[in-house]
Amino acid sequence: MQAARSPEEQPGPEHQRAPVRLLDRVYHLRQNQTTIRREVIAGGTTFLAMAYILLVNPEILGQTGMDANAVFVATAVAAALGTLIMGLWARYPIALAPGLGLNAFFAFTVVLGIGIPWQTALAGTLASGVLFFLLAVSGLRRAIINAIPLPLKLATGAGIGLFIAFIGLQNAQIVVADEATLVGLGDLGRPETQLAIFGVVVTILFLTLGLRGGIFYGIVVTAIAGMIVGLIELPTAVVSRVPSLGPTFGEAVTNLPEVFTTQMIVVVLTMLFVDFFDTSGTLIAIAHQAGFLKDGQLPRANRAYMSDSIATMGGAVLGTSTTTSYIESSAGVAVGGRTGLTSTVTALFFLIALFFSPLVAVVTPEVTAPALIVVGVFMARALGDIEWGQLEYAFPAFVTVIAMPLTFSIANGIALGLLFFPLLMVVRGRWREVHPVGYVLFFVVLAYFIWLV
Repeated sequence: MQAARSPEEQPGPEHQRAPVRLLDRVYHLRQNQTTIRREVIAGGTTFLAMAYILLVNPEILGQTGMDANAVFVATAVAAALGTLIMGLWARYPIALAPGLGLNAFFAFTVVLGIGIPWQTALAGTLASGVLFFLLAVSGLRRAIINAIPLPLKLATGAGIGLFIAFIGLQNAQIVVADEATLVGLGDLGRPETQLAIFGVVVTILFLTLGLRGGIFYGIVVTAIAGMIVGLIELPTAVVSRVPSLGPTFGEAVTNLPEVFTTQMIVVVLTMLFVDFFDTSGTLIAIAHQAGFLKDGQLPRANRAYMSDSIATMGGAVLGTSTTTSYIESSAGVAVGGRTGLTSTVTALFFLIALFFSPLVAVVTPEVTAPALIVVGVFMARALGDIEWGQLEYAFPAFVTVIAMPLTFSIANGIALGLLFFPLLMVVRGRWREVHPVGYVLFFVVLAYFIWLV
């Protein structure tokens, strides 16, 4: 008996097949061996995995004096803009939104720590986006990426897997802070933690049974279970009015002249450094997970980096901190997302979220934690491809992997790997095998740790 075809594969009149043919031409669905249904599920999964930023970003940036409602709108629109560009132009299943670590740097270090007005900090974000764009269109970006050896690229993916799983464990409070040991096991009797554990079990069961959308369905089931037992409040409304963007819109452009001070130049370069390596790590990790890397190289890399930089510039103008590629995109890739259609669907969800903000509130950290933990398992598989028998590869790779969760920074992990790799290769007498840019990065990273960290 012939298997039933999915709706997009069913024969039918030409006018019914035309939209499918159009999507295939734009996103190359058949070439990537995927379907419309699969891409839609992947897009929804990615959105659910990163929807928390719609609530967290206004809370963090609101502490600087920014209007939280305006930041909510800026967050959603910046995410939709960057993700749509990534999907339509770069054609990758990678979503973008204001970065969680970068917004903390913006709020707690730049504004509340140094005392720089949030308007000027937004101008700095815009300036870093412009520099990122120039870096993306130049050959320097390619040289930097080519200078990163394959073991470090693999370690980056695995390290981000541990990092994102660590975030999930923290969100679920399975892992908590401990004064004696820094971290420890949380209270497993806590109802919210039990909900997250339930979500992990359900998600793993779905995946073990071969359910392609297992992560997506795990999120949905966990959210429903949370509402049934009263851990997640039922939304008070379905549709809400979109707040005004006026309090933050355009402040980055107006305050751009304030960027040209020594203090702000250091801030801008720090934003650029962290964004570039966060983006690089995310692109490499997801490309490896999806099987896009060819001889260690990422096709259409310029477009991917330019999409990221344009999103940062657009987000700054709208009124939010640095917009960057999200590692949570790996959740969509894990359920089969392989083309820019995944990103396009995610972007549409962000726009829809503007009108349904009460519903976004049910996607709590405990609901997304299982997805992050399970995705970490998938990404850790890259560890098996690293040459652990050669210490000049093994040690930089190990430092890269372990530093990401322990320093809570993707950029720090990559930087430490780039610091130790050329050093050990020189000691080993294999200095000729290091890309010339690798030595430049060694001194750049050294300066970063001395003066910027």
